[in-house]
Formats: sequence, structure tokens, C-alpha cells
Amino acid sequence: MDYTILVVDDEISQRETLTGFLKKKGYVVKSAESGQYALTIIKNETIDLVLTDMRMPVMDGAELLRATKALNPDIDVIVMTAFGSIEAATAAMKNGATDFITKPIDLEQLDLTIQKTLQKKQLVSENKRLRELLNERHRFGGIISTSSAMEHAMSIAARVASSTATALILGESGTGKELIAKAIHFASPRSDKPFVPVNMAALSDNLVESELFGHEKGAFTGAQQRRLGRFEQASSGTIFIDEVGDTPLSTQVKLLRVLQEHQIERIGSSTPIKVDVRIIAATNRPLEEMVENGEFREDLYYRLNVVKISIPPLRERKIDIPLLADSFIRKYADMHQKAVSAISREAMDKLMKYDYPGNVRELENIIEQSVVLSRDEMIHIIDLPITLQNGTEQHNDTSSGSFQARVEAFEKQLIKDALQQSNGVQTKAAKQLGMSERHLRYKLQKYNLKN
Repeated sequence: MDYTILVVDDEISQRETLTGFLKKKGYVVKSAESGQYALTIIKNETIDLVLTDMRMPVMDGAELLRATKALNPDIDVIVMTAFGSIEAATAAMKNGATDFITKPIDLEQLDLTIQKTLQKKQLVSENKRLRELLNERHRFGGIISTSSAMEHAMSIAARVASSTATALILGESGTGKELIAKAIHFASPRSDKPFVPVNMAALSDNLVESELFGHEKGAFTGAQQRRLGRFEQASSGTIFIDEVGDTPLSTQVKLLRVLQEHQIERIGSSTPIKVDVRIIAATNRPLEEMVENGEFREDLYYRLNVVKISIPPLRERKIDIPLLADSFIRKYADMHQKAVSAISREAMDKLMKYDYPGNVRELENIIEQSVVLSRDEMIHIIDLPITLQNGTEQHNDTSSGSFQARVEAFEKQLIKDALQQSNGVQTKAAKQLGMSERHLRYKLQKYNLKN
């Protein structure tokens, strides 16, 4: 059977006995004499199940279990432990082990335990789509997730939806902050009213106030007629202010006034206009740090931060990758009229081991590309981006520093590429990167990049 087991034990006789027995049972078997070597194999090859001894030097079974689950939660782990160490086995089960077996190993009992694990995996796979349809408690506004961290965020969002409280959504770029904002709106009493998004990072300084508050005819050069701003467009509904950390200080004062007095003034007019709008804001920038540095008003921060919703990055909820990938496959197979309906075990293993600096948005992009390039009804490793095929993507290399450092290196390279492609014109580079010129200048200063 095409089911790969990795046997990890520092005792050579035990390792060879288990390896030989499992090969005779028809499994594909690999072995490792240490936890460190086992982890190298897990990173570079497709492993379905790890059978590991608990007591090993340097990296023991408990450490290997944690590292394996962090890398790919879909890999099953069965721990082997001495009869007197049941407490350690129980702790391992709490940390994600599928099962445990006591020493001396009863080989037939081991085979039964592995068969039970294999049957469970197959059952989970066969019923995955059914679970998606039936487990509506894991969905809020079309958001797909089974992870506890994401479920906590969605729980807060669901509870705040029925109120009029301002919500602040925090999360890295690509985590789905706008999806959460839409979910709050459409689960609220304002669901039949407008949902109006505005991305502050995409607006130049001289357009921000006109976009938010509108202007009167003749208010400035080019204002040939009255224009309603986003607040008036969102009347009785919800305005979603994305990347609120990019709001200029001068505009922050006026935004604070809207929150306090529920009224605006169009540019070129001194007549206040009452607005009934629910405000949801989002950012991937550290607002508290910006407050300390004088870049963001403290009073506005507290007005926005009535209810805070933190969206975990995809690398911290890898359990959601199979469900998300399946959803994206169906979406893009239909869009591009392809017959793709599944993803191979090896390709899924590559997806599970990747860190996703671009989060869910990056996974979606990878799946769309793979669907377009697929040759049959299944996505294979060859259909994935070349860096995932080879396992050479720098963000997936845990030895190259902290994740934050790798994300920053990735961001710096994107900025350098954009500046080079735009011949150093910051306005063009900012547009290409999907950020405001002001935000680009902030990044240039942060990373000490000279244009």
C-alpha cells in the first residue's frame, strides 16, 4: 500500500525489527536513528505516519512530536514507550499523538494500531466534503476554518455583529480581514444596507479626505460637481476602513470627530451632516507602537479598539490548509473550466510544510496557478510553483532566522523589485505594491532602503 511510515528509534535492533516487520506488511518504510535526522526526513519527504520511541538522546519523542505537528498537523504520530511511562504517553496524546503502544512491542498489536490509524485517515478524507457542508459552526460569513485560534476570532466577530460597537481587526496581510468585516456586516441588523470598503493604503494624501467625506462643487481644482464620500455612501450601513494605520494625522482628527459626534463635513462646506454608520477598521501595522511614536492618535486608537479581533496567520492554523485548498480547487476549476477535483498526497504534503508569508491570499494564488497548470483531474507536485516543488523557498527554511525576519526580507525584496520595475518612481512602485506612497516611504525608512 502507498502508505509511508517513518520508524524512529536509537536502538538499532529495535529499529531493524520494526522496519522489517512493517515492510513485510506492505508499508513503505523509512527509518531514523535520532529525532534530528527524522525531522530532516519529514521536512524533505512525504510521510504519513511517524512511529517514534519516547526516550532518545538530544531530541526525544515528545520534542519530535511537537516539531512534526508544527510542520504538518496531518502527519500521524504513534509513540512507543516503556510500560512504566504511561504518563509520558498520555501527555503525548494531549500534544497531538494519534496513539501509543507499550514496550516490549507486540508486532501484531502494532499492525492493528497502524491499520486503525490508516482507516481513520481514509474515513476523514472521504468525509471531508460532507463535514464542510454539515459543520456550519466552523463557518461564519463563508470563512472556512476548523482551527481553535480562528474559531475564537470568529466567535468574537459573531458576538459583536448584533451590536453597533466599533471593531478593530488585526492581522497580517492576506489573512482575510475584509472577509471578517463583511461577515460582521451581513450578520448584523444592517445587513440590507450598504457595506462600503475603503483602503487607506491605496489613497494618496490629497485624496483621503475627499474619498471619506466627499466634496462640494468647486471645493478644489478639478471638483466639477458635488461628490458623496464613503461615509455618506455607507448611510445606515457599514464602512470598512482597511489599513487604518495609514491614515494621515490630519485626517485622523476628522475621523475621531465622526466617531465622537457622528457627523462629517464635505470639503468646501462648513455644514455638518449627520451620519449613521457602523465603523469597522483593520490594519496589519502595530498601532500601539505607532501611538508611542506619535504616528497615530491615542484617542482615535481607543475609539477604534472597542472590540479587538485578532486573525491568526495561516502558518499558525495549518489544520485549515486542506479545507481551504479544496474550496479554492472547486472555485478555480469552475472559473477556468478545468476538471480538477483533488490534490495528490505528495502535493498536499508540500503545501502543509510551507510557511505562507502571504497567508490565505498566497495559498489561493498557489491553488489557482496549480489548477491552471494541471494536466488531469488531480493537482500533482509538478503543478505547484517551482519553489514549493524543490522545497527551496527561503520562507520554508527554519534555519534562516526568525519567521518575522524572513517575512521582512521577503517584503524588502518585493519593494526593491517594484522600484526597479518602475525606474525608481515611488508613485508607480507604491501602486504596484498596493500601498500608498506614504506607506512606501515608511517602509523605505524602516528597511533603510535608498531609492
